[in-house]
Amino acid sequence: MSDIRFDGKVAIVTGAGGGLGRQHALELARRGAKVVVNDLGGSVDGSGGSSDAALKVVEEIKAAGGEAIAHGGSVTDDAGVAAMVKTTMETWGRIDILIANAGILRDKTLTKMELADFELVMQVHVFGTFKPIKAVWDIMKAQNYGRIVVTTSSSGMYGNFGQSNYGAAKMAVLGLMNTLKLEGQKNNIHINAISPVAATRMTEGLMPPEVLAKLAPEAVTPGVVYLVSDEAPTGAILTAGAGAFALSRIYETEGVYLGESELSAEGIRDHWGQITAEDGQKAYFNGGEQGQKFFRKMAGG
Repeated sequence: MSDIRFDGKVAIVTGAGGGLGRQHALELARRGAKVVVNDLGGSVDGSGGSSDAALKVVEEIKAAGGEAIAHGGSVTDDAGVAAMVKTTMETWGRIDILIANAGILRDKTLTKMELADFELVMQVHVFGTFKPIKAVWDIMKAQNYGRIVVTTSSSGMYGNFGQSNYGAAKMAVLGLMNTLKLEGQKNNIHINAISPVAATRMTEGLMPPEVLAKLAPEAVTPGVVYLVSDEAPTGAILTAGAGAFALSRIYETEGVYLGESELSAEGIRDHWGQITAEDGQKAYFNGGEQGQKFFRKMAGG
């Protein structure tokens, strides 16, 4: 089969000044895409800012014969996101790919966490994903083509000590994806999620050095590249790390109908084994065709 290429396509990668985002940007450029390298250049906790990191990645892309421009604004800033999209359209006239990769950490147990720690992490991961998507959505609709990847985490899907803010934010982006995969289908806009494990600034100190040595960001990027290709699925949660890839899904058990005679807390207690039985469980993907039709009708679409 032919190689996956992005010739003539334009990609925006947020948080692309280092780590995973840098690798995504470099690989897309290597495969022919014109790339907007976005990075605020702040510290892991979100403080500070500089365009140096984004500019260095642009220099790398250009040195390899690719095309790229830098944008040093925050993905949480409305004006900055609008300016990034405006510059991209003025430069290349289209936007085909968005990889929402920007993120920060403020890890603390709930007892020690301040409200500001929770709010800022939600701002960067949730609003910093939503705002770029919103800014490019109608452009992609008009083109009848778009590929979007959001970045989730096992910390959200399964939990991780000291990351209630980060985990909540990473589950929120899955909720966003699950709706947009339905809204984007008729306009050939596919949206997927990557759940990476990689050695970056955000994971330093969380794992032993010998483990981090095996978790190069380069081992995640192939999954992201596939998820923004023409052949990409939509609504998938792809886990990736150390060259291993798997699909995460939400399952619903067959369940039990209690009826009026047993409709009580005691009825649920007495049938808990049946309610939770894995036999007959199904992967929840599009919510059922009937449900889709109903909600589309209610939404007037």
